[in-house]
Amino acid sequence: MLFQIIRNTPVWVAGLFLALLLLGLSQAVARSASLRRITVMPIAMIGLSIWGTVSTFGAEPLVLSAWLASALLAGALVLRMPLPAGTRYEAGTRHFHVPGSFAPLALIMGIFLSKYCVGVMTAMHPELRHDPMFSLFFGSLNGLFSGVFAARSLRLWRLTLRHARSALAVA
Repeated sequence: MLFQIIRNTPVWVAGLFLALLLLGLSQAVARSASLRRITVMPIAMIGLSIWGTVSTFGAEPLVLSAWLASALLAGALVLRMPLPAGTRYEAGTRHFHVPGSFAPLALIMGIFLSKYCVGVMTAMHPELRHDPMFSLFFGSLNGLFSGVFAARSLRLWRLTLRHARSALAVA
């Protein structure tokens, strides 16, 4: 059965998987990232999450509410966590120095695999698109991934604000 699923998966899905895997792995090493990059990547991943939810379940208010609620809850929890040791912001270059982490890889793969599993399951059992428990679970799961992504970026934005406040206080 697994072979059938893989055989019936469009080739472009493998390309997308590989691109997302490489993107996630690139986050596992310490690096410098621009303000723009730390903003664009989470927006793209959140867009993929919302698209995955709406393309599968439609603009169902209950599912979208579950997505939003889990995104807000996950985001609020992550915002309370400190930045990883060694994270710093250089105002002159508008770049962050961030330690490597496998968390972005886990989030990226979580969003991709969630969408892939839902696609496979609804292709095999189309009635699942209308199952409230199924749609609420996957809507909430996608929201969770999005909330974590957004909060990770917002924590870095807060670092820029702290740096700006410190510069103003010195001036």
